[in-house]
Amino acid sequence: MRQILFALLVMSIPFVSMQAQIPNTATTFYNVKYAGAKGNGIDLDTKFINSAIDEAAKAGGGTVYFPAGNYLCGSIHLKSNITLYLENGATIIAAPAEDLSEYDSPEEKVTNKYEDFGHRHWHNSLIWGENLHDIAIIGHGMIWGKGLVKSNEGEDDQRPNKSISLYLCRNVIIRDISMLHEGWFAVLATGVDNLTIDNVMMDTNRDGMDIDCCQNVRISNCSVNSPNDDGIVLKSSYGLGFARSTENVMITNCEVSGFDEGSFLDGTYKRTNPNRPIGRIKMGTESNGGFKNITISNCVFDYCGGLALETVDGAQLEDVTINNITMRDIKNAPIFLRLGARMRGPQGTPVGTLRRVIISNVVAYNVDSQTGAIISGIPSHDIEDVTLHDIKIYYKGGGTKEEAQREVPGLEKGYPEPSSFGTMPSYGFFIRNVKGIHLENIDIHFLTDDERPSFVLDSVKNADFRFVNAQTLPGIPVLQLLNTENVKIFQSFNMKDASLVNTSKLKL
Repeated sequence: MRQILFALLVMSIPFVSMQAQIPNTATTFYNVKYAGAKGNGIDLDTKFINSAIDEAAKAGGGTVYFPAGNYLCGSIHLKSNITLYLENGATIIAAPAEDLSEYDSPEEKVTNKYEDFGHRHWHNSLIWGENLHDIAIIGHGMIWGKGLVKSNEGEDDQRPNKSISLYLCRNVIIRDISMLHEGWFAVLATGVDNLTIDNVMMDTNRDGMDIDCCQNVRISNCSVNSPNDDGIVLKSSYGLGFARSTENVMITNCEVSGFDEGSFLDGTYKRTNPNRPIGRIKMGTESNGGFKNITISNCVFDYCGGLALETVDGAQLEDVTINNITMRDIKNAPIFLRLGARMRGPQGTPVGTLRRVIISNVVAYNVDSQTGAIISGIPSHDIEDVTLHDIKIYYKGGGTKEEAQREVPGLEKGYPEPSSFGTMPSYGFFIRNVKGIHLENIDIHFLTDDERPSFVLDSVKNADFRFVNAQTLPGIPVLQLLNTENVKIFQSFNMKDASLVNTSKLKL
């Protein structure tokens, strides 16, 4: 009977069960405990884990197996054709950052200064790989970046600050694992093609996953709780030493949130964080190479920031579709589209473009009203061809008549962040320097009286309002137009059908 049960177990999980029973001989499965790892959370297991990986690599590849246990270690070196399999109950724990002998130092070869320090160094990480192919980190175990530091933007910190760093790799799978307290980045993938991240839970102190200069990416079924930074963020930095676009990306069936760190994995979902929780889906903080062919669908935002699409360093952001999004308790702009001119890149790079974006089927409730939604280019550089349809947003409200008169700064060179603009003169949508915007079946409300207009359009060309329902107080305009051309209004609540050719200042 015992042999029968063992055979059935082998059939269901062959690479785990077989290796748990036999030594590393004539097999493609390599148990780190047979290599000498203790897994007791006290003794350092770094060299034993890397020894098992080296042994597998010498044989042409295989699965390095972590049975249940706590593996305290420093830098783990991935190799091509290697899978790390973390059994349920297995935890890789980052050793204290002060123990630099266990970690690799930041590499010297990357010298450009067009991005943050963390985006040009990968070796000072818990797990890293460079110029690899066909690698995977899978299983139902956990990676705990306990000893990693979170670092600060622009800080040249030699200490380890990332959990998984991948540089110029291809054919990568990260699946089913959990990640806790992961330092600056839980996953930093730079120049990685054919990347799949699926069914991963992250509960971390800064960014969840940074997908930078990557192509052919699938992110699905993931939950990312990151109260102090972004959850899922696409970037196209200059970290490779040249500009490369992030393109052909699918993000689907994911949840992002900003609960207190650790309270997502333990199921308590605490909200005592004194700072505004971030935890959003975003693209463009680093934007040298651009973003093309991006689709985001079926995602949930809970107690965090909103959706942000940005290009400020000379890149193209184009051909993006976003569909089926629900948001609740959102702490800044639910929708933020920003074309700016920070221009952190080689001299002479022209200002970028943001165009051909469709956002549809969005429901958001209890949204902070300071900024509302913002869609803003800069003078002589319009955002182009944006479609918003079937969107319902309930804002907290509370805006005043004085705030409705406020002039919004341009911040052309500034960091792209909704809160930088301060309180907006509209509670619903502020749209500036845009050419071609279509709004259809847009339904916006406030939960507390708000004395600001629903929409403010400034320097906008070719705007189309169809079936728009925007709550306003008596005597407060739904729509305020400044230096705007070619606005069409059709069957929209509290607004008469109209076709306005040129308006320097008008309230409707």
